[in-house]
Amino acid sequence: MAGYVPHTDEDFARMLSELGLGGADELFRSVPAALRLAGGLDLPLGLGEPDVSSQMSRLAGANRAPAELVCFAGGGAYDHDIPAVVRALGGRSEFVTSYTPYQPEVAQGVLQVLFEYQTLVSRLAGLPVANASVYDGATATVEAVNLAVACTGRPAVWLSAGLNPRWREVLATLSAGRGIELVDVPLSGGTTDWEAARGAPPAALVGASPNYLGCIDPPRRATPVAQAAGALVVNAFDPVSAGLLRTPGEQGADVAVAEGQPLGTPLAFGGPYLGMFAVAGAHVRRLPGRLVGRTVDSEGRTAYVTTLRAREQDIRRERASSNICTNQTLVAVAAMVQMAWLGTAGLRELALRCARGTRYLREAVLSVPGVEPLVDAPVVREFAVELPISPELAVERMAEEGFLAGLPVSVGGREGLLIAVTEKRVRAELDAYASALEKVVA
Repeated sequence: MAGYVPHTDEDFARMLSELGLGGADELFRSVPAALRLAGGLDLPLGLGEPDVSSQMSRLAGANRAPAELVCFAGGGAYDHDIPAVVRALGGRSEFVTSYTPYQPEVAQGVLQVLFEYQTLVSRLAGLPVANASVYDGATATVEAVNLAVACTGRPAVWLSAGLNPRWREVLATLSAGRGIELVDVPLSGGTTDWEAARGAPPAALVGASPNYLGCIDPPRRATPVAQAAGALVVNAFDPVSAGLLRTPGEQGADVAVAEGQPLGTPLAFGGPYLGMFAVAGAHVRRLPGRLVGRTVDSEGRTAYVTTLRAREQDIRRERASSNICTNQTLVAVAAMVQMAWLGTAGLRELALRCARGTRYLREAVLSVPGVEPLVDAPVVREFAVELPISPELAVERMAEEGFLAGLPVSVGGREGLLIAVTEKRVRAELDAYASALEKVVA
């Protein structure tokens, strides 16, 4: 009989005795045989702590840390600078050790910082209400789809091929149990061809701008199609590019989601990250997760509380559209500090530096013999190119030259390399990258 590690055989025997059962088979008799695991799990025997430590050291030595390579990889996780003020304030013990803010009388500081975070995300998204965050950009997209399905009562969702493929995989996994039908909408020249979409009337049109190929794919192109179908527009945006581009809300989006990692979070082996989520006012009662509000106490002093909790699964039960009742507080604090430190002008400067570096490197890379653009649409902070060799081989060879070259991508049967440029990349690194690429593809 399996159990938690602290449970001894005597614990199990006493539990079964108290229940009046003769063994584990009786305990699990109510579980249909078809759902039981036959033969146990095919797992190796456990190892001692020194053996595990040795294995981890071996694996660590086989990998190269981002600091060892000049990073041009993107696709949703970016090598941005993290200012000292973010590390100093985000790592304060008041935030690191604080408990879940269900008791506002002892959590005013955390509630206030989350309120400020929500305010800044709302401004980035151009929508009136933002929550206190969800797990990451992928789960934010899932929650946006859940909201749209609950709002419209329709199971179909039209999904742009330009959405991050890993987000699409998470969405496919988590929507299967709810009977949600995902209808792929193709790209044309790098942007979503919403007019080509066919299928049952959708609950939402889900796109991204910039999309996974780095192309500007504004949600306003989806708006007339959504309005004609009575559907919501869900837009995944980039919080850095927001310093240059119009907000999703300005372009007709009903829900805006984003991965907040570029704001104050290191690459960190893929997490924990930060899901940003904002909605139009009409959908506030279906907003997932926590929502912090500002009010006054009995003495007229400013006070912060979690609010509108009746939308959550612990209150609404089966009528809830989400089962998320938490948020990424520490990561949200870091993002809030960086957004506040940058301000409007700083965010624009950051986005502009990324865009200028992207343009400079794109022109240099396209001058390499045999390299062609994978798509032609305008880009802002990363771009995709077609190489005369496989992108996987190019990544491998570029690592030998000291570069994390990018991510292999595929669109319309063509393979390419997705290359990202952040503000950390100086001109000498851009020139060296182009020179190294010319060498490895020759």
